[in-house]
Amino acid sequence: MATLRYALLAAFLTAAGLTSSSAQPPPPKDPKAPTGDDKKASPEGKTAPKDETAGSKGDKKGPPTVVTDGSVIIAGQKVEYKATAGMLPVTDKTGKAKANIFFMAYVRRSGEAAATRPLTFCFNGGPGSASSYVHLGFFGPRRVLINNDGLTAPNPVELVDNDCSMLDVTDLVFIDPVSTGLSRAETPADAKLFHGLEEDTQSVGDFIRDYAAKFDRKESPVYVAGESYGTTRAAALAAYLQNKGGVKLTGIVLISTVLDFQTIRFGTGNDLPYALFLPTYTATAFHHGKLDKKWATDLPTALKEAQKYAAGPYLEALHKGNLLSDYERLAAAKQVAALTGLSEEFVLRSDLRVEAIRFRAELLRDQQTLVGRYDSRVSAKTAARPAGAPATGAPSGGTPPASGPGGGPGGPRGERVGGGDPSAALLSPLFTAGMRQYLPDGLGYKTDTAYVLSAPVQPWNYGPAGTNQYANVAPRLRAAMEKDKGLRVFVANGYCDLATPFAATEYTFSHLGPRALLDRVTMAYYDAGHMMYTHEPSRKKLREDLRKFVTAPTAEPVPKP
Repeated sequence: MATLRYALLAAFLTAAGLTSSSAQPPPPKDPKAPTGDDKKASPEGKTAPKDETAGSKGDKKGPPTVVTDGSVIIAGQKVEYKATAGMLPVTDKTGKAKANIFFMAYVRRSGEAAATRPLTFCFNGGPGSASSYVHLGFFGPRRVLINNDGLTAPNPVELVDNDCSMLDVTDLVFIDPVSTGLSRAETPADAKLFHGLEEDTQSVGDFIRDYAAKFDRKESPVYVAGESYGTTRAAALAAYLQNKGGVKLTGIVLISTVLDFQTIRFGTGNDLPYALFLPTYTATAFHHGKLDKKWATDLPTALKEAQKYAAGPYLEALHKGNLLSDYERLAAAKQVAALTGLSEEFVLRSDLRVEAIRFRAELLRDQQTLVGRYDSRVSAKTAARPAGAPATGAPSGGTPPASGPGGGPGGPRGERVGGGDPSAALLSPLFTAGMRQYLPDGLGYKTDTAYVLSAPVQPWNYGPAGTNQYANVAPRLRAAMEKDKGLRVFVANGYCDLATPFAATEYTFSHLGPRALLDRVTMAYYDAGHMMYTHEPSRKKLREDLRKFVTAPTAEPVPKP
């Protein structure tokens, strides 16, 4: 896919909040769920868990560390591993407030020396999301079962072996940032001291350093893999680990990326997102059979046309504002309508500027159907609403309240679970139930503490990165890549992602810095949405693309479609 080149539109607005999320209540336990004693239901064949809690006799017993053994078939090959679930302590940037970060780690029993075995630290976003989505959705040895199209799932939740796990090529550590999962500040009032871009970067970065030291992995090739706001964290970590963390990164994996929040935040004075969301509107309209007939069977051509128009005439029309002639305005409305499946009247009524939440409500309004934000292929019936009315959960005229399922999902600026996003309503309960089942039954980790999939962490402090409305960590990634000439980046994009659209990611990287930096950036594209791995063909392609990235550091980037 060709890289977009847009003219940067400056915007000076007041600071805006990011997604916070509420945890889902635990559903009834699945009677079919595998247990440690049921070898047939649990082909991993786990051994009885061992509590390896540290501490001498008489000391206060700290959080438990539980170790189990398991196996999984990946790409036709049996992979045996050791799983460790436990905590590591961290402090805030003052060194006074303390917290325990919960992690789940998998180390392959392969006979390889630890120094040569890659190690990948994985996390989701939100901010306020635990690592369940990337863990039980893609990277880990077990996954939540979702039907192959990614549009529906069995009920109650089922966990199955993950034949697309990355455990055959890299050991894995899943991190739940403070307040998410089982990670907690020692004093509840101190939790807010870990809720911010710099605060979160330091605590997660210190965890990575301490884990590598404690488990003798300082010499391993280290990767970080983040999704949604987790990509913001990953870019910030790249600089932090170089400068303060004492860990050398080999590569960075970004799934559904946002580094520059100006590219995704609709608002007065910022026309950039309208152009960057347009190609994803095209992909969504194509999926739902609403695209103009000349592109109805040819998505690649439609996307090229949408990108070409968005980068040129459309951006120019938005830039002119009220200086557009009537002819120019009508011509623009006609082309936008053809590329989005919307009516010319609606586009004109929107002043050529259609926010994502209004697009999702309008595209299938005649069918009383709302399309998803995290995956716009997913849709659900909704109450009838007048033409142009905002989607459920949004105030009149636009941006939804800051609440949702947390960054993978749980991307920036979320919407209410079950109300504003059918794709979130599908996935959030599945991963909540899946992790609450997997901890005791799959990892042997039993605790009275509730596992929080999506935590309320607002207000999130953006500090110097976001003091003028739009946080931007792209300069940190550029600095890290310029300092380490061997650092590589893999970027996964979903065509049907209306949280972090692929054109916005392309825009960010096309403005990252010297063109030579892009030689170390691999862009890959998938037919699904924000969590593209919920769609079987996309999951298989993502695994193959990442396998090449991890195992062949000097290989050519994955070809663009």
